[in-house]
This record gives sequence, C-alpha cells and structure tokens, in this order.
Amino acid sequence: MTTRKPADATWETWVERQIREAMERGEFDNLPGAGKPLPDANQPYQELWWINRKLADEKLTNLPPSLILRRDAATAYEAALAAPTEDRARAIIEAINIRIAAAIRNPPPGPGLDLVPFNIRKVLKTRRSNQAG
Repeated sequence: MTTRKPADATWETWVERQIREAMERGEFDNLPGAGKPLPDANQPYQELWWINRKLADEKLTNLPPSLILRRDAATAYEAALAAPTEDRARAIIEAINIRIAAAIRNPPPGPGLDLVPFNIRKVLKTRRSNQAG
C-alpha cells in the first residue's frame, strides 16, 4: 500500500514518483501481456466494452431467451440439413421441437417467439433433395 500524498507535493509529481520507485523495485517486470499489443486496440470504442469482453470470456450472451431459441432453431435446422444420417437429422429436429413446444406453452421473456415446431417430414424431404442435387 502506498503512503499518503504529502500536502506540499502536486498530484502529478507524487504519482510519477510512486511509479518510478515501483519500476526501480522491479514491480512492473514480467507482467502478463508485457510487450504485446493491447487487445481490441483497433476496435471502435464501446461504452460497455468490459461487459462484452466478460460475456465472451465466459461464453455467455446478453440476448433474451426468446432470441436465443430463435437462433438455436435456425442452427438446428441447418445442422439437420447437413447431418450425416437421416436418423441424426430427425434427432436434431425432435430435440429443438421439444424446446419450441415448451416455449409456446410457457413463453420466455423477450420479443415474441414467432416459432412453430418444425415439420420433420418436410425437413427430411428438404435434406434428401439437397443431398441429391
């Protein structure tokens, strides 16, 4: 812990002296990230940058649950179309349909859901036609 600023010293002089003395003691040697560019230095400034970084580091999102389900439904549809087998495609669609049905019964917070369960037969038919062509 540092000492209190003397009454006769200016803030700038006092702070600079604290930094110089810490450098002489080697307290800035071997810090993580030393010699590396600042992360996100070329990115535009965002007021809540630290929240966005924390969310990314923790692999979290700040989207409302209804939008997350919409995104997951679109991802599941694409995954079903690209699935290696029809059984795997069916399992993917059945899993997302369970989540969609639950959200219809008990709507999650956020914008309107605007989703209905996928018609498994139609998805499989689309998958077959995509693979044939």
